[in-house]
Amino acid sequence: MDEIAVLGVGMHPWGKWGRNFVEYGVAAARDALADAGVDYSEISFVSGAVTVRCGYPGYVAGSTFARALGFTGAQLASSYAACASGSSALQTARGQILSGACDVALVVGADTTPKGFLAPNTGDRPDDIDWLRFRLVGATNPVYFGLHARRRMELHGATTDDFAMVKVKNSRHSAANPRARFTKEFGLDDVRASPVVSDPLRLLDICTTSDGGAALVVSSLDYARSRGCADPVRVAAVATVSPSHPDPIIDLPYLAADSVPPGAEPGPAFKESIGARVYAEAGLGPDDVDVAEVYDLSTAMELDWYEQLGFCGPGQAERLLRDGDTAVGGRLPVNPSGGLGAFGEAVPAQAIAQVCELAWQLRGQAGDRQVDGARVGISANQGLFGHGSAVIVRR
Repeated sequence: MDEIAVLGVGMHPWGKWGRNFVEYGVAAARDALADAGVDYSEISFVSGAVTVRCGYPGYVAGSTFARALGFTGAQLASSYAACASGSSALQTARGQILSGACDVALVVGADTTPKGFLAPNTGDRPDDIDWLRFRLVGATNPVYFGLHARRRMELHGATTDDFAMVKVKNSRHSAANPRARFTKEFGLDDVRASPVVSDPLRLLDICTTSDGGAALVVSSLDYARSRGCADPVRVAAVATVSPSHPDPIIDLPYLAADSVPPGAEPGPAFKESIGARVYAEAGLGPDDVDVAEVYDLSTAMELDWYEQLGFCGPGQAERLLRDGDTAVGGRLPVNPSGGLGAFGEAVPAQAIAQVCELAWQLRGQAGDRQVDGARVGISANQGLFGHGSAVIVRR
């Protein structure tokens, strides 16, 4: 598959600002344009990642951001794939560039989140699975995080201290990241002392909801060269796969797993298939990866991703963590940004923000959290309703 260039990256700091999400997206977009050295008038395609909680404009994010920046006649698209929305928006822009329909595009996502748990919009929708899991059993997102953590404990002998060590590692990374919402460094005892939210996970094991925005300016390689950028960070692959049947693991927002016929051998699990697809498309493998940004809605979930992305075998993630391999300075640093635990969920922006962090790492611009010699980075994410999300970038 052909590659595209990442010319510019931009991010509005994460937090709880209480303003319209468009402000965050516009700020991130302007930062990305400035970073790329591209005037907004040159952008011929705007790909917006959608939020569905902020009123009607959120449903037409491409148009909303384009109008705020100033309509120029550029083509528009809006993508909704829950937490995978940013990757879907990037995939859409990538397709436009590789098809020759445009040379340079802006990808932008932003969110203003409500207080408390993320929940479906109001109203009675008994045919909506996401609405049903709240209405029938009160299953907020942390309920699923806790179930996955308990599964890891049963299958692989993980302990609550293993989960806490992920937070300790990531908080050390986030202390060096001025764009993160939480930059306090926590110790093991701090995590142990935080209240239980969804057994066995504690408050510091689970990410919060946040406001924030992120943006990318992406282009054809020919366009990048015409701007004097001979060796840009490149998007080598994007995976937006869906699960295959049967999928025997219950995941958000479903209330039951697929049925498995007697004697049937389940194929690759959904999250394993996300990594497999993006590696195959890039012509790379886990051993080629120098740095990773993964979807740590909970600390336990980060450990799962080590295995799902092929960094180690089943049940070996805890050893990888304890040996320091996944810390900055280790063999394969994971979440040098601090991860979602440091940022929180600003849903349409987070997959884009992961690519921003990887671009900074591959450019050598990550400051005190810099991964030495990083040449290949991978992001992993997942959206409700079976939206896969992974991106490989390389130099």
